[in-house]
Amino acid sequence: MVKFPKIISISNQKGGVGKTTTTINLSTAMVSFDKKLLIIDLDPQGNASTGLGIDAGSREKNIYKALTSQEDINKCVFETSIPNLKIIPSTIDLSAVEVEFSNIEKRELILKKVINEIKENFDYILIDCPPSLGLLTINAMASSDEIIVPLQCEFYALEGLSQLLNTIELIKVKLNPNLQLKGIVLTMFDSRNKLSKLVENDVREHFKDKVYKTVIPRNVRISEAPSFGLPVLLYDTDCMGSKSYASLSAELIIQEDNIDG
Repeated sequence: MVKFPKIISISNQKGGVGKTTTTINLSTAMVSFDKKLLIIDLDPQGNASTGLGIDAGSREKNIYKALTSQEDINKCVFETSIPNLKIIPSTIDLSAVEVEFSNIEKRELILKKVINEIKENFDYILIDCPPSLGLLTINAMASSDEIIVPLQCEFYALEGLSQLLNTIELIKVKLNPNLQLKGIVLTMFDSRNKLSKLVENDVREHFKDKVYKTVIPRNVRISEAPSFGLPVLLYDTDCMGSKSYASLSAELIIQEDNIDG
């Protein structure tokens, strides 16, 4: 039986793999299945916030303020242009958490405590993790039921993945025994490039059914959309990037329904 809300971290310690893009567009597509979603932007760069049109100057109430008890998390939730999709934005202040929490007891569970105050309002909470395996990502994993890993179809794709998987196992032992790898999403796939297909075959051989069937293509419209503060699903509904994220969300919802059944 699937228990809601479901909390999912989108994580990969490598930057530039489509992590934030996947968080934004997967969430946007999932609301079409009559789900209420919240994105927590846990990356100090704040790209998920920007990609959903939250102006940097308006983020006075943010995840950093919630984590440091300066603000009630319920007051840090922003509406987006997408019905039933909300976000708690991030600012560069979040980068100070590693130092500020260094002497706090159970610092790995601070995000979990904060999420518990708000989670019942949503069906899914997606956490956009920073590109590292530091304290913020550990907090995200300790708070989550599952992890989705975006993996770029390039030569070094698998480099560091074993470290991420080892971290997941360590979190299961030390902090969150129920944490699971939900799936791996292959991103930036270029059908003209033989390497992309080789990487895909390699990843599928190693991880079997943990790899989603849907592959996210390298697509210029996906790259353009954030500069307009929009998910690609709203920026260009008919492009291959939009169709791929719609397909991925359907695959994920079906996966949930099968678990429920």
